[in-house]
Amino acid sequence: MLIPRAVAVVVDGNRVLVIKRFLRRSPGVTCAMCDAAGWQGAQCPGHHYAVLPGGHVEDGESSESAAVRELHEETTLTGRIDRLLFASSHNGRPAFYFLMRDVNGVPSLSGEEAEEHGPDNSFELRWATAAEFEQLNLYPADVRGPLVELLRS
Repeated sequence: MLIPRAVAVVVDGNRVLVIKRFLRRSPGVTCAMCDAAGWQGAQCPGHHYAVLPGGHVEDGESSESAAVRELHEETTLTGRIDRLLFASSHNGRPAFYFLMRDVNGVPSLSGEEAEEHGPDNSFELRWATAAEFEQLNLYPADVRGPLVELLRS
């Protein structure tokens, strides 16, 4: 069974909070981004992309609770679920995107992302407008449309 992904969508005016990434896996280490792109080379070329804060839904945890937890673990922000925006898939796993409300704090990289941050696995919190989604390579690409609509409303 595939482990679902829960995602927190944090909006500030016409911007959404993203995690700008660079990932390059060592030779012989499986790279989900290479797999998703169909890369056949012997070595991971490295990937520049952005994702929304989120992660695995743990055993016995609801998707909503996971989105709130992941938001805090990755960004130090706290918040509550407003509503489910949409469901999609992320690297073949079901993914649930929740709009957050009553968000408090100043975004600061934390948790595993802060611990693993380095030259071949970097993480940067950043606010992005819809016009920046393509340049940032917001992943997965099918989240861009619903986010553009959300930011327009």
